[in-house]
Amino acid sequence: MKQIEVQIMGQGYVLGCPEGGETRLSEAVGKVDQAMCKIRDAGKIKARDRIAVLAALNLAFDLTDRPATSLASADDGSYNTDLHQLLQRMDAVLARDNQLI
Repeated sequence: MKQIEVQIMGQGYVLGCPEGGETRLSEAVGKVDQAMCKIRDAGKIKARDRIAVLAALNLAFDLTDRPATSLASADDGSYNTDLHQLLQRMDAVLARDNQLI
């Protein structure tokens, strides 16, 4: 697993990334950054952890609105594994941000 440095809402993060997953991780980071910036720019919420939770909920809601066949590229459970890993990373980021407050 390699380490990749990314920016989300102007803050740097170092994320673990499996070999060959750089493009998918970059796309996911872009979606999360876009979702968080959109919430921040609306001006109603200022706390980074609340913005992250709302962005996660919005993205998860979008995923649950799609048919199950369009979510997984293979019928091997890889989608569930990827989602679980993403949620674990988000939990780690939120825990770290809460320690900084």
